[in-house]
Amino acid sequence: MYVCDDCIKSFSAWWSREQHCTATGHRPPKYECDTCDAYFGSEQARWQHMNAKCHFSSSSDGGSSSWEKCRLCNDAFYTDKECNDHMVNEHLYCRDCDRTFMNHNNLRQHLNSSTHRGSTIPCPFCAATYTTATGMTHHLESGACPRAPSLNRNELYELVRARDPRGIISRHSVHPETVTYTATAAAYNGYGYECFFCQREFGTLHGLNQHLNSPAHQEVLYHCPNTRCGSEFKALAAVINHLESESCGAMRFETVQRQIGDIVSGNRLLQF
Repeated sequence: MYVCDDCIKSFSAWWSREQHCTATGHRPPKYECDTCDAYFGSEQARWQHMNAKCHFSSSSDGGSSSWEKCRLCNDAFYTDKECNDHMVNEHLYCRDCDRTFMNHNNLRQHLNSSTHRGSTIPCPFCAATYTTATGMTHHLESGACPRAPSLNRNELYELVRARDPRGIISRHSVHPETVTYTATAAAYNGYGYECFFCQREFGTLHGLNQHLNSPAHQEVLYHCPNTRCGSEFKALAAVINHLESESCGAMRFETVQRQIGDIVSGNRLLQF
C-alpha cells in the first residue's frame, strides 16, 4: 500500500496516492523506494533496500515519470511490459486495438490472429503463408498446394507417421485408404440432401459431397501428445488446432508455430 506521509492514509496504487497529494498538498514519504511501496526512516536504509531488490528507478531523480498507468484502473507499474501484462491478465484488454474481451480464450484467439501476428507460417512447398500452423496444415491436407497436389490427408498421415515412430501423435494401427464418395440427387429427402452415414442435411448437393469427402466419417488417425488428455482426431489440422488452443496444456501456441515445419517436412523425428 502507498502511504501519504502527512495524513498516513493508504492507497492501493501509486497513481491514487499521487492524485491525493496533488489535491491536498500532502507529501509521500521522504525515503520511499523508487519502485515499490516500501518506505524507510533514512536514506541509507532506502538505499540498502533498493540495492538488495534491484529497485532503482531508470530516471536520475527517482521520480514518478517512469511509471506506466493502467488505462482501465488506477494501478501504475514501473515498466510498460508490467502494465501491459496487467491489462491483459486483469482486464482482458488489448491495448493496441483498444478492445476488451469476455474471457481469456477470446483474448488469446484475438492476440494470435492475423491482426497481431500477420501471415508468418510458410507452406514448405509453395509461396503461400498463413497466420497459424492450423491454416497451413489444412492447406496441405485439402490438396490445395499447387506444388504438392498429390498431398492429401492420407498422404500427410503417412509422412507424419514415418517421422513419429514412437506414436507421439499418430496411431500406428490404422492404414487409411483414399475413398471418394459422390452423392446424387437421390439423396434429397424433400427437405435437404441427407448424409447416408449421419443423417445430417445440407442445402445443396455440393455441400453434401464436401461433407462426405471431409474427415467427418474417416478413421481416427491422431491423438493428443498429452497422455492425460486422451483427445483423438481424424485430421492433422485438428490436432494442431487443439494444441494451439492450449486447452490441455500440452504445449504453448508459440511452440506449435515453431515445430510445424518439423511435423510436415524435413527429416527430423517429432519431438514434443
